[in-house]
Amino acid sequence: MTHAIRKVAVIGAGTMGGGIAAHAANAGLSVVLLDVAPTTLLPEEEATKLTLESPAVRKRIVNAGFDRVKKSRPAALFTPDVAKRIRVGTIDDDLAMIADADWIVEVVVEQLAPKRALMERIEQVRKPGSIVSSNTSGIPIAEIAAGRSDEFRQHFLGTHFFNPPRYLYLMEVIPTADTSAAVISAIRHFGEETLGKGVVMAKDRPNFIGNRIGSYLSSIRTRYALDHGYTVEEVDNLTGELIGNPRTATFRLVDLVGLDISNHVNANLYEGVPEDEEREMFQVPALFQQMAERKMLGNKTGGGFYKEQRGANGKEFWTLNLETLEYQPPTKVRFDLVGKARKIEDLGERLRFIMANADGDRAGQFIRDTTLKTLAYTARRIPEISDSVADIDNAIRWGFSPKMGPFETWDALGVRQTVETMHKLDINVAPWVEDMLVGGIEAFYRRENGQVAGVYSPGMGAYASLPSRPGVLRLDDMRAQGNELDKNESASILDLGNGVLCLEFRSKMNALDPLITEMGFKALELLKQPHYVGMVIGNQSDNFCVGANIAMVGMSAMTGQLDMLKEAVVGNQNLMQAIRLSPKPVVTAPYGRTLGGGAEVAMAGARRVASVETYMGQVELGVGLIPGAGGCKELLRRVLTPAMQSNDKIDPLPYFQQVFETIALAKVSESAEQARTMGFLDEDDQIVMNKEYLIGAAKQAVLDLVAANYTAPPPTGEPIYALGRRAIAAATSSLHQMKVGRYISEYDEKLGKTLAYVLAGADLTSPQWVTEQYILDLEVEEFMKLTTEAKTQERIMGMLQGGKPVRN
Repeated sequence: MTHAIRKVAVIGAGTMGGGIAAHAANAGLSVVLLDVAPTTLLPEEEATKLTLESPAVRKRIVNAGFDRVKKSRPAALFTPDVAKRIRVGTIDDDLAMIADADWIVEVVVEQLAPKRALMERIEQVRKPGSIVSSNTSGIPIAEIAAGRSDEFRQHFLGTHFFNPPRYLYLMEVIPTADTSAAVISAIRHFGEETLGKGVVMAKDRPNFIGNRIGSYLSSIRTRYALDHGYTVEEVDNLTGELIGNPRTATFRLVDLVGLDISNHVNANLYEGVPEDEEREMFQVPALFQQMAERKMLGNKTGGGFYKEQRGANGKEFWTLNLETLEYQPPTKVRFDLVGKARKIEDLGERLRFIMANADGDRAGQFIRDTTLKTLAYTARRIPEISDSVADIDNAIRWGFSPKMGPFETWDALGVRQTVETMHKLDINVAPWVEDMLVGGIEAFYRRENGQVAGVYSPGMGAYASLPSRPGVLRLDDMRAQGNELDKNESASILDLGNGVLCLEFRSKMNALDPLITEMGFKALELLKQPHYVGMVIGNQSDNFCVGANIAMVGMSAMTGQLDMLKEAVVGNQNLMQAIRLSPKPVVTAPYGRTLGGGAEVAMAGARRVASVETYMGQVELGVGLIPGAGGCKELLRRVLTPAMQSNDKIDPLPYFQQVFETIALAKVSESAEQARTMGFLDEDDQIVMNKEYLIGAAKQAVLDLVAANYTAPPPTGEPIYALGRRAIAAATSSLHQMKVGRYISEYDEKLGKTLAYVLAGADLTSPQWVTEQYILDLEVEEFMKLTTEAKTQERIMGMLQGGKPVRN
């Protein structure tokens, strides 16, 4: 039996239920969202003579949940139009709406009795073969379906999302003893390919994998701080990017999640795992209970371990004194060991350095003791929460975003050496780890030619192959296999196979610089060889490309090296045009932040294969510049020109204004779908739900274009419609009104006029068709003028120093 999932029913319209419904709609599915009807009237409902039977009252709870979905920030929906795929109703009145659903997910109150009662009602209306799941993390999955039929229980399992479901990659699948293998396979495939999630298999144990290990890690760090007198700032300094974690580190993460949520998860764990040898670690500290009573819950209440205050330097984040519960001004945290460690670029080497120098060092001891205890605890949870080392590592990386999972960290430290240190510190090591070392196996992951070829299986006592994932291409694996053809400090050229090259950016934040330009031209030259058919431009970092290297732009301008700067700008333009006009197809693979020059690179391709989470925009005005590598020309070509080609009788001004506002207001898409509506992506461009498949999908797009006998644009490009004076006048009027209203500064107005001049094709007396190169030349001319402006240089330096746009 196949389990094609086209319609989804979500029961429970709270934060998680609404988020799951929104993401299912994002994936193109038809969605039903249900919740209970109210049992009491609100005062305003009574005042308007409504009753509990009034439709507006009965749907009040579900409508409120749906409104939260539509208004949420960050956005739960890819675009506002996605909401049209969601229908709402009540459990009592509209349960029949789930009758034809292929997947029904329960997200109601975290109590066993209501969940069981709901399952009984679902069984009465669901179609045979539909999959039913629960998003609970605190109630045993099997108990929720107790008493249901064999067929129901065969199609029932847990599907645990992290909040917010759209943005957090992890999805834990928790089968019961009754769940059929076909259902497990179907939901795993659906989660990965349709919902775009990283799926791990978890055992039916409290808090599964992610929150079980994550809660222990948070608890041991916070308890260690309380027991040994570390401050909030010290702990977050030691547990953030220094050791491969996000900046939220420890206490900032609790503030983000909410102390009430953290306390609730730990309290549930304490009750649910009486046999856990470290159960006391989940006992909520008295200090945290006291904070919760005072509503010091974190970001949601305006203060937790951090509180925003107005200080001598403007906005500051004051930290909580863990002894007095008073907030105090921020201080600079300095540890000698940390200062030395930060100079070591490789994370594994940095961690080994810290461990080697931990004895007698306050910073080193905190990191060593909390890290090693967490590694040992995680190993002791096999096979309780999972049989798989890889699934545990993936759950932690995908759920909490460290650079390495627990067992990957252990490998980086050296398993045998770390076990010896654990013994010295009287840390209990899992017997299966000891057995692994006795058997002569020195690492949890087996690597061949620099890539992972297998993972240790405690059950087998040997390495097992990792499951193959067709369509997933990892550039580091390609490199390890000897497929790197050329490289410099900022870029590489790789052979992806089947005649497809890949130009990979590797500079800091993948910012464009002359080395990338140089490697780009080398890649295009290599592409001319007959055995290569096309190229992908992509990488696998945190963001596709954040734009040009503005430090280089600023330094060149301020030191008067304008000829060199102009050569670099023209070089970037020429590269983008060479990519766009390449006789062989070049497909770009944007994801994450794709800003400024990154957007120009993405638009230069013959096609784009974009991750759903692509945040694309021309943001140059924030640093006092305009797009200089074809961004102005490309948005005109994509938005204004097609409209005038299709109908020369329509008014071109609205299309001009769309392009002007997109750049002038530095609009950034909130998703790839929104980038399409803004003109950055075409209708023919592909959007991929799971970023892990992005490079593979881009490679396939190249091969598909080749198979379809790809035809490049004409050597001189395509005509661009230039509106001339009328457009400049309209933009100037809008800018003046915004300045009078104090929405923009005088310099913003000047930048806007410069942008309008370029987009209009200069001061043309009447609209006309011009060449691509004509607009490109205007871009360079005006870009270079702006670099000499003192206020532009102030904006560049402000961005470099403070990380935020300067309004001058």
